[in-house]
Amino acid sequence: MQTRHKKHKAINRSAGGNGLAFLFLLLLGAFTALPIVYSVINAFKPLPELFTYPPRFFVQRPTLQNFSELFRLQQDMLVPIERYLLNSLFVTVVGTGLYVLIASLAAYPLARFDFTGKRILFQLVVLCILFRTEVTAIPQYVVMAKLRLIDTLGAVILPIMGTTFGVFLMRQFMEGIPNDILEAARVDGLNEGGVFWRIVIPMVRPAMLTLVIFTFQSLWNNNGVQVIYNENLKLLPTALQQISTSGFERAGVAAVIAVVLMLPPILLFFFSQRAVIETMAYSGMKM
Repeated sequence: MQTRHKKHKAINRSAGGNGLAFLFLLLLGAFTALPIVYSVINAFKPLPELFTYPPRFFVQRPTLQNFSELFRLQQDMLVPIERYLLNSLFVTVVGTGLYVLIASLAAYPLARFDFTGKRILFQLVVLCILFRTEVTAIPQYVVMAKLRLIDTLGAVILPIMGTTFGVFLMRQFMEGIPNDILEAARVDGLNEGGVFWRIVIPMVRPAMLTLVIFTFQSLWNNNGVQVIYNENLKLLPTALQQISTSGFERAGVAAVIAVVLMLPPILLFFFSQRAVIETMAYSGMKM
């Protein structure tokens, strides 16, 4: 009887703890989503409501005026907005594809082979993750200038190839692949290239998709103002920022621009969030 009472009490305590944890996560999620929701709401506010005091969170008179104003402004630009969009798409798609490929190729020997200096090399990979962009900005510019890539889209794509987060992420995931599977593939006649492309890559697709999302977000939001001065080569964030910084009367347009820039990464994450969560949990366990 006493054992049953203790068991029932433990179940109630567990249910209460789960309820508190759920409530905490719900509040944390709402707090995290608040800036996104507020930006979307502001995009539909008329100009007087944006400067109402005290500020109001919800829109009183929804309008599409800010969207039509953005459309009108981009028609008056010297370079068509489609040009900026194509530049950003090129940088994002090509840069993301190259980075995921290079990170996967670099992570494979770190995860599956033993060689002298492997541990030190991996520690350097982890150490490089800690460097902020501001620390490497000047050295990157000097390197791009020496390579004569200034004022080219390559000056935006190439620097991200030197970041090591992707190598770390892919290495953590590749280490979890059972060695028996790889040995069986080698016995069946596959060389190392075949093992990598036909066995390893299909098994680490969740990690690759996660890396695609992070790289896509980084390149999509990159304005490239440090290395691109030709108006025909400028990226979409730069063009939209030029529109939004023309006075307080463009505050509504600035809100629309924020929504436009954050929408593609959010949609990409929404449709692949399961792979992201699985990858982050797995790589954290292997750390």
